Amino acid sequence: MAVKVVSKCRDSAVQMQPSFHLIGIYRSKKSLYRNRKSRLFVRRSVFCLYDAHLCATSWRRRTRAAAAADGRQRGPRDTKRLRPSEKAGPVGKMNFLRGVMGAQSAGPQPSGAETIQKLCDRVASSTLLDDRRDAVRALKSLSKKYRLEVGIQAMPHLIHVLQTDRSDSEIIGYALDTLYNIISNDLEEEEQDDSEEENSQKQVEDLGSQFTEIFIKQHENVTLLLTYLEEFDFQVRWPGVKLLTALLKQQGPQVQQIILVSPMGVSRLMDLLADSREVIRNDGVLLLQQLTRSNAAIQKIVAFENAFERLLDIITEEGNSDGGIVVEDCLLLLQNLLKNNNSNQNFFKEGSYIQRMKPWFEVSDDNAGWSAQKVTNLHLMLQLVRVLVSPTNPPGATSSCQKAMFHCGLLQQLCTILMATGVPADILTETINTVSEVIRGCQINQDYFASVNAPSNPPRPAIVVLLMSMVNERQPFVLRCAVLYCFQCFLYKNQKGQGEIVSTLLPSTIDATGNSVSAGQLLCGGLFSTDSLSNWCAAVALAHALQENATLKEQLLRVQLATSIGNPPVSLLQQCTNILSQGSKVQTRVGLLMLLCTWLSNCPIAVTHFLHNSANIPFLTGQIAENLGEEEQLVQGLCALLLGISIYYNDNSLENYKKEKLKQLIEKRIGKENFIEKLGFISKHEFYSRAAQKPQPTFSSPDHMMFDHEFTKLVKELEGVITKAVYKSSEEDKKEEEVKKSLEQHDNIVTHYKNVIRVQDQELEELKKQVESLKMQNEQFQTTITQQVSQIQQHKDQYNLLKVQLGKENQHHTSHSDVAQMNGVQPEDISKLRDEIEEWKRKLELLQEQLKEKDSLIETLKLPSIEGGTTEQSSQTNKPSGGPDADNELYKEVETLRSKIQSQSSDINKLQTENHELLQKLSLTPVPVSGDGGTVVVSKTADLDGRLSTLLQETKELKNELTALNEEKASLKLQLDSSNSTVAILQNEKSKLQQELAESKKEQDDLLVLLADQDQKIIALKNKLKELGEPVEDEDDTESGDQGEDDEEEDGEEEED
Repeated sequence: MAVKVVSKCRDSAVQMQPSFHLIGIYRSKKSLYRNRKSRLFVRRSVFCLYDAHLCATSWRRRTRAAAAADGRQRGPRDTKRLRPSEKAGPVGKMNFLRGVMGAQSAGPQPSGAETIQKLCDRVASSTLLDDRRDAVRALKSLSKKYRLEVGIQAMPHLIHVLQTDRSDSEIIGYALDTLYNIISNDLEEEEQDDSEEENSQKQVEDLGSQFTEIFIKQHENVTLLLTYLEEFDFQVRWPGVKLLTALLKQQGPQVQQIILVSPMGVSRLMDLLADSREVIRNDGVLLLQQLTRSNAAIQKIVAFENAFERLLDIITEEGNSDGGIVVEDCLLLLQNLLKNNNSNQNFFKEGSYIQRMKPWFEVSDDNAGWSAQKVTNLHLMLQLVRVLVSPTNPPGATSSCQKAMFHCGLLQQLCTILMATGVPADILTETINTVSEVIRGCQINQDYFASVNAPSNPPRPAIVVLLMSMVNERQPFVLRCAVLYCFQCFLYKNQKGQGEIVSTLLPSTIDATGNSVSAGQLLCGGLFSTDSLSNWCAAVALAHALQENATLKEQLLRVQLATSIGNPPVSLLQQCTNILSQGSKVQTRVGLLMLLCTWLSNCPIAVTHFLHNSANIPFLTGQIAENLGEEEQLVQGLCALLLGISIYYNDNSLENYKKEKLKQLIEKRIGKENFIEKLGFISKHEFYSRAAQKPQPTFSSPDHMMFDHEFTKLVKELEGVITKAVYKSSEEDKKEEEVKKSLEQHDNIVTHYKNVIRVQDQELEELKKQVESLKMQNEQFQTTITQQVSQIQQHKDQYNLLKVQLGKENQHHTSHSDVAQMNGVQPEDISKLRDEIEEWKRKLELLQEQLKEKDSLIETLKLPSIEGGTTEQSSQTNKPSGGPDADNELYKEVETLRSKIQSQSSDINKLQTENHELLQKLSLTPVPVSGDGGTVVVSKTADLDGRLSTLLQETKELKNELTALNEEKASLKLQLDSSNSTVAILQNEKSKLQQELAESKKEQDDLLVLLADQDQKIIALKNKLKELGEPVEDEDDTESGDQGEDDEEEDGEEEED
């Protein structure tokens, strides 16, 4: 029975081999099956044949195993007998096909669901990996045609395969591909009717989201898929990337949250960008696009995983703007990471990635033949620049990015594209918008843009060239809007640029030759042209030149226009009101009214000029009071706003048009409620809400171009104020004026205090600088003080030595001076003596000053000298040999002082004796009565006596000081004697210790001799024992080595002692 089973299975397996050939026959003869039902039938039969082939294969393997277990083998005869179809040729094959087809036609045909059920059972029940792999491969082939059936029946089995058969990359790849076919919405191209295509598309969208929801219901499935993305095998990694991308497309937020919670989930996906295989890398970029969409947390993680560096490297490798669709995908991913994400924008700027964007915009001179992909890439690159400098970003971040773009040369490169020739229109428009936002509100960039000239002959400023395009009705509407936006951004918070534009309108600066066209001339030409769009753009541009600048509003009143030959010139303000009264197009009137409202707001002088024309107020009241259609409601609202501005900013300088009279006029002709209702038409209009969203003027058609973004801000500011001003009475106006005056005074006080605070801040800065300098000086003084303290200590030591030497010399010194005698006295001698006395007095004063200085030093150093007595004693005991040298120095100094004192005392004695002799001679000589010489001599001698007495007192004081010094010297001698005694005691102790040490050394030498004798005896005894044949253990050599080291250490200690 086993042989028969084997033969039947082998026959069926052999005859199943032509089933693959039948598929080719079917494809080559596809025209024979024109009926759709017949084609479906044949396809199903082919799949059944394929299923039967797989069954035969599995049966063959099992029977081989059974035959091997019985020990039976097939021979060549059996083989020939079991394969009759091999010799039968085509006839046998056709018989086999007829049998199969006949069997299928005879019974009920198996449906696709039944076939899928069989394959699912095989995946679930088969124990052999090959069988499961074949079944999963079959499910993959059926998954596109029978998506619903495969998704319902096979998804759990496929997930189980992913969990259990991780070791086989082939079956994992088939399973991932099958899941991708189930979840993805990409349909296989087939011939279908229109109705069937619409229905299938709806079903596809529903099926994809439903199967995705089933798959991600268990979060472990997504985590398992992330682990397969770490595999390097292409057969596993690429299907995994495609499957995860499909999941993110279907259920993005849910899958993002699962990946965000998964450990290292985003990091695993970032590794795809580093894959060397471009297919996986490019699909990884698409995956990250879906992953980072509308999720700030994942965007931050991806950015900090070095995504900017990798993406910019890919863009550079692909050729920047000349690259293919990969560059486009990278740019879209960069936009996802940077748009509305302030932290990523700061990281991009701080990482110096803005500098790497400059090569993107290097355009060659020959700009002909731009490919569609290059246009797309450059368009996305410009959008990426705009993301970094968008007006919706925080002002600080935008400003820093703008400055970085200027310093790295990116703005210069954009201006080069702006002035280049041959650039496509959409790229030129996007470049203008990009330059607009790069210069918006940045003074450095605005100044540079003002200096850019177009490559024309003669060269013209870029602003003038752009304005020429704006007022030219032949230019595309989108381009004209971009130029208007560029002009608005150039004037945004740029008072310098506003002044330059307005100055071109003033009479003193207009070029009389007419060779060059200025910006002001272009604006006036557009303001009064026949094209309504040019009127509106010129009015809005001129309104931006006056935005928040009262001085320029007053200067613009000086502008005079020549309307026609022979007529006197009229002002610009009057010409605008004349055009309004003529009843032009709605767009033109709206533009002029916005210009007038901006001009008159916060400028009372302009309001006075406007009211000075008696026709303006009746025109406004007439427009507001009429009941017009919906198109005119916008004009009525703007007229109401202009009238309200004329009331609110009115300074009551005109008697006929004071605030109270204008209010009465509104109440009589219009009605306050009607006036407020007409004023509300502006903010309720659809175009107003659109313009208020963002600064860039984006309109679908020229007819929708009605409001400007900055004007909507002005309306918000003035609407409520005007409403209150209309309903206020005269008393309330007076109170309001008083409040305004008080507020002005308060503002003046605040400005005064601000100035005071500013001055104080400057003074504080100066004081801080002074404090710093004083700190430096203090440190220098501290260093000098330390040096002086050391010098004082040296002088103190020297002074102590001098005192000791003087004390010794004064004990043994006794000197007596002989008195000189004088034989005769003359007046000249007296004067000489007087001069000598004065000199000696000066010398004494110098000596006294020196003594005082030394006394002060002694007093300041008494306490440290007393405290440092013990230290001095210890120093003397430690250094006894330094005593004689110090004594010799002191002795020399004392000798010099003593010699000086002796010489001074001898001189004093001589002077005393001479004075005494002179007095005696004067007493003997007669004194003339009538002469004055005697009185002079007597007075001089009296002076000499006084001076001598003072000198004697000073000598006595010096002697007292010498005695005090002698006493101090004696005390120091006593201290020195005590220290000498301690030194002697210490020397005695040292000698005793040396004797004891010598004795201990002698004892150690004796012991060493004894030990040497014992060692010799032991060695002799060991030798005898060895000769007798007794075993003797050798002692370690380390003991002898240690002993030798100890001896060496002892010898070293003796040498040190």
